[in-house]
Amino acid sequence: MPDSDGYKPMMSPERARSLRRWHDVAYENLRASLPTRISLLGLDLYVTEDVFAPSHGGGFQEAVVAEVKPTDRVLDMGTGSGVNAILAAAVSSDVVAVDVNPKAVDCAIANADRNGVSSRITFFQSDVFEAVDGAFDLIVFDPPFRWFAPRDLLEVSTADENYRALTKFMREAKDHLRTGGRILLNFGTSGDIDFLHTLVDAAGFRKEIFPYGQSTRDGLTVDYCTLRLSL
Repeated sequence: MPDSDGYKPMMSPERARSLRRWHDVAYENLRASLPTRISLLGLDLYVTEDVFAPSHGGGFQEAVVAEVKPTDRVLDMGTGSGVNAILAAAVSSDVVAVDVNPKAVDCAIANADRNGVSSRITFFQSDVFEAVDGAFDLIVFDPPFRWFAPRDLLEVSTADENYRALTKFMREAKDHLRTGGRILLNFGTSGDIDFLHTLVDAAGFRKEIFPYGQSTRDGLTVDYCTLRLSL
């Protein structure tokens, strides 16, 4: 599997510069929007400062709702505001949600309580699988799309330097999946999607891709998709 320490963007330098500009504008817009209150797929979410707010019209969240089964043990990796864990907990009573950002964990706990599912979710801080025990039927991951070094706690939600966390996730995910387990992964071409495909293929997962949205800014159009991975 590729090594994140030697990561190089799998795209032209011109596109990499365009995505850097895209990222900086998106980060400033996100920072300016917080704190915020969001209604999404029937959920009432309050997103505090330094925590990522759900975006892209809820396409990935709709995929989560469609995928979760009542018998699933679910892991929401990088839970952020808690949105995916809360949606999963409407179906499954065994949900674990983690984030490397302690402020995100606090925000997600409050949102789970606000939406009446706090008894069905266990929240705690973890750097990828570092503090996660056991195996799951479904792992949900909405990772940082870009490979830049984050400047602050909020930017950790959108920037993963050299894709350290994404690479670690793909290396270790098999060890945390039960037989027949699945992964739902959110990504877009505002990141290095070719590198993601390289990681997925190297890990030996079967891959289904479901496009769900598109955004355009300053002449650059990016596409978003859900990847469903299985063994």
